[in-house]
Amino acid sequence: MEPLAPMTPRGPVPIPPQRINKTANPVGSGVNPSKPAPALPPNHHNSTTTNQTKTDPAQSLASDFGFEDSFNHALKVEEKKNHQNRMVATREPPPVPPLPPRKASYTPSNPLPPAPVPKERSVSIQAKENSFNTKPDSFRSGFDRVDRPPSWCESPTTNSMRQTMFSSQAGQREYLIKHRLGKKENEYVDIQTFRFFTGTWNVNGQSPDSTLEPWLSCDTEPPDIYALGFQELDLSTEAFFYMDSSKEQLWVEAVERSLHPKAKYKRVRIIRLVGMMLVVFVKKTHKNHIKEVAAEHVGTGIMGKMGNKGGVAVRFVFHNTSFCIVNSHLAAHVEDFERRNQDYKDICARMTFHLLEHPPLNIVKHDVVIWLGDLNYRLFMYDAADVKQLIAQNELKKLQEVDQLNIQRQTKRAFTDFMEGDINFMPTYKYDPKTDRWDSSGKCRVPAWCDRILWRGNNVKQLKYRSCMELQTSDHKPVSSLFTVGVKVINEKRHKKVFEEIVRVMDRMENDFLPSVSLSQREFAFQNVKFRQLQKERFLITNDGQVPCHFAFIPKLNDSQYCKSWLRAEPSEGFLEPSETLEIFLEVYVSKDSVTLLNSAEDSIEDILVLHLDRGKDYFITISGNYLPSCFGTSLETLCRMKKPIREIPITKLIDLGEDSYMEKEKSKVSFLMVDGASTEDKPLKIPKEVWILVNHLFTKSCDQEDLFQTPGLQEELQSIIDCLDTSIPDSIPGCNHSVAEALLIFLEAVPEPVVCYELYQRCLECAHDSRLCKQLISQLPRAHRNVFRYLMAFLKELLKHSHNNNLTASLIASLFASLLIRPPPNLVSRQTSHERQKAIDFVLGFLMAGDEE
Repeated sequence: MEPLAPMTPRGPVPIPPQRINKTANPVGSGVNPSKPAPALPPNHHNSTTTNQTKTDPAQSLASDFGFEDSFNHALKVEEKKNHQNRMVATREPPPVPPLPPRKASYTPSNPLPPAPVPKERSVSIQAKENSFNTKPDSFRSGFDRVDRPPSWCESPTTNSMRQTMFSSQAGQREYLIKHRLGKKENEYVDIQTFRFFTGTWNVNGQSPDSTLEPWLSCDTEPPDIYALGFQELDLSTEAFFYMDSSKEQLWVEAVERSLHPKAKYKRVRIIRLVGMMLVVFVKKTHKNHIKEVAAEHVGTGIMGKMGNKGGVAVRFVFHNTSFCIVNSHLAAHVEDFERRNQDYKDICARMTFHLLEHPPLNIVKHDVVIWLGDLNYRLFMYDAADVKQLIAQNELKKLQEVDQLNIQRQTKRAFTDFMEGDINFMPTYKYDPKTDRWDSSGKCRVPAWCDRILWRGNNVKQLKYRSCMELQTSDHKPVSSLFTVGVKVINEKRHKKVFEEIVRVMDRMENDFLPSVSLSQREFAFQNVKFRQLQKERFLITNDGQVPCHFAFIPKLNDSQYCKSWLRAEPSEGFLEPSETLEIFLEVYVSKDSVTLLNSAEDSIEDILVLHLDRGKDYFITISGNYLPSCFGTSLETLCRMKKPIREIPITKLIDLGEDSYMEKEKSKVSFLMVDGASTEDKPLKIPKEVWILVNHLFTKSCDQEDLFQTPGLQEELQSIIDCLDTSIPDSIPGCNHSVAEALLIFLEAVPEPVVCYELYQRCLECAHDSRLCKQLISQLPRAHRNVFRYLMAFLKELLKHSHNNNLTASLIASLFASLLIRPPPNLVSRQTSHERQKAIDFVLGFLMAGDEE
């Protein structure tokens, strides 16, 4: 369709569009809450309208913001699409989500001063000094940062410590010797067998009400290591946003009381993300052989951050074998197996461990990986009675033929390289709590094997795979697997001999040869780079010298990082034996942290990477490309001045609009009426068309959508929505309701200046207790920010009237939107306290709980 020039705005500050053919009821008339009434924000404009009550509210909003023609057309389309309102969009295999950013892991020629270590991640550094730190890694920061500023090159452990280690020839030499020892470990290790007990249980928010011995101490011989995962430890709203959970300690104590009585155990590490908890214990006799312990978490809830779904993991080295234990809780609902696949890929891509003496390690870079949890895969059989009959007849194999996880593994869509033992126990979900009866609620869930344990690696043998029917606390049954694992144990005598031989050879060769490598390509062009859309190129690096070499990308002179924030190299460092070749990927991904500068042309897809060779020369790699601007990451003022999609506006005009928007923002502080005197052509919209399009879709199609703003969208659908808003003024938006909801949140997170401006952040917190002061503060916001805030509050209040269907609460909405609308200035982000976060939540909560007349 042709881009529409918005009509002259008229009437009051926006109200959310009401459902078609419904008349608004007056406030206080005892209206049924399921029938939306107009939520009219305070009107701070002089203009009024006498026809307000005669006009359909949705029509009024459309004309108010200059979308009347577009809206009328949309009404015709909507009737045809009503049947899609509660449908989940068709599923395509989601792309592997982009990996998280991290800083340069090695900069030998230009070391940086020591960087502070984020509190929750400091465990990785402490691991070397104290492998048995028992303080739980519980995360209370509000969100799991996906776009970790300032760049993809950020390593949460101290890079400066690694840089110091490499800054001397001795440090480089020691690291190289370790690498060569690893290559020759078969010459000095023996394989010894140890017993590993792994377990998983979704406890449904319950507290322990009986001993766990039937689950944890059911074998004659005590295991050498326990790894136990829990899900839904706490279902409260506070826990949903990473707050403390009193349930954690209760369950840890219940576990410790129930470990095998024939051995004494020491806790290795515990980590929790909302309701997911993983705890690892080792026999005290083995504790000195556990080293290099690290823990990490990944939230895969909405925006890739919310911790209601995702994974937690602990990695360690036992003797000379590396282990990674992952506990995950994947997306729910029978039909959402593609979301579960996406969660799995997201966890694999983003779960990275940072240790002082190693490059960043992902899950698969371990000798043995055990993945357990409530994976939530169901059966492709939808009649509960048929399933229960097959269970009663012990036809478990027939049911496993329609098991979603088995099918996803067979078709290589998830868990491709993992193994799972034969399942000879009944489905572990869903039971009536405190009983062994199948779910008798109105939903009558189909029984399924949601709770699973899989593994990958050599020398692993599963002895037992079972459920524990005796425990009736939850609507799930606990599952356990007992493994024997062949562990590499060092023979000290042979190790010393190999070590001495490596040193002798290195001494001789270092005197005779300098390192050298060749690169298959040195210039790369990335075409049509878009917001949140990953692009990859690759090249080969070959050691064409006579000696082993260490390479690393290093910062250029006067730079703190080896690359710009939208770029990363993987791996960013490594070792090469003579004649060895390694593939390096160059990845371009524009996140919220880099999109604004690219939109405004203050940055461009141009960079030069410096690949440094220890004791050798530097190699230069040129990056170029073109970027396609996005409305995501563009200021609200600029968007209000755009009558066309952003891709139809020349970049020079975008820069002018940005400058004009700044001036308009300054003027709006002086007079709210000044803009209203402009001509129709120049008069900006009161809210960005993109906000109206997203909210209008959600208002007309999603008020009753179950778990709205709690279920993540699909990556491909999110990209389609972003492209749609960047290139057109659409009649309808592609994707399911959850994807549109997440797109709105991503939009608000990417706005360079939050809706409540940075300069008013402190005042916002100070007046959170007083609704009158809160309203005064909103009235002082720049025009676009003020209108967007009121518009969103009116929409969210309308959503709460449908809470019986969408499962939303005022507390949950306030917690989510406060983190996006009221953000601390960048220099205060790291210092924001939980008390300040709560004040921001209270600020939003006051507007949500206010009556419609306000």
